[in-house]
Amino acid sequence: MNLTQDTIAQLAGLLEDAELKREPVRKITDAHPGMDWDDAYAIQDAIRARKEARGTRVAGLKMGLTSFAKMRQMGVTEPVYGFLTDYGACMDGGVIDTAALIHPKVEAEIAFVLRRPLRGPGCHIGDVLAATDFVLPAVEVIDSRYEQFRFDLKSVIADNTSSARFVAGGTHRRAGGLDLKNLGVVLEKNGEVVATAAGAAVLGHPASSVAMLANMLGARGRALPAGTFIMTGGVTEAIAVAPGDCITARYQHLGTVSMRFA
Repeated sequence: MNLTQDTIAQLAGLLEDAELKREPVRKITDAHPGMDWDDAYAIQDAIRARKEARGTRVAGLKMGLTSFAKMRQMGVTEPVYGFLTDYGACMDGGVIDTAALIHPKVEAEIAFVLRRPLRGPGCHIGDVLAATDFVLPAVEVIDSRYEQFRFDLKSVIADNTSSARFVAGGTHRRAGGLDLKNLGVVLEKNGEVVATAAGAAVLGHPASSVAMLANMLGARGRALPAGTFIMTGGVTEAIAVAPGDCITARYQHLGTVSMRFA
């Protein structure tokens, strides 16, 4: 780590205030070009601690940058992870207030819920499928706290990987009865198809995302407890939304997830 604990606390306050006050800031590596990956996750952990101290509950975990092409483009070898908050959970079919967000975008995702704990290193797809209770469709609303959605990877890790809101719904299914790699997804905005994808868009198989999360946490001495809700990363590209937009994500075998923005 290259940042002091005081600087980490200061940057955590800056980013959380940007979220809560809906005031975007410049990416933090502009002022701290020497910060490393451990610094970035330390800032994210400090944001989590600030929220939990005020009574916010962590509702789950999320993976980002789960496309091989995107990882190559960004020059990294593994995705990034963050956490989901209880106040970020929105009802399927409900209304999401954009007044509380800066520049929201939506991604269709496949979510997992564990019935047994997972711990890395050495976790693989088979371990994940054996430990999974069920999978379900979800849509993440991402909302970077950086000006014009411009950031680098260390900055976005510190900003809790742009986590903002999420909607889960549709049909819960056992993972063993589904071909998750080839499961098709269609994302619609105001009744028009804006993106299509399959589960393989996420690291070749969405269970690979959960395994990688377990291994990344394992390297830091952490595990995934039973009951953990995990969003595995966007199978579709991120689509910008604004007041009045209606979003529907249709999943093969898993039903639909929908929301309206106001």
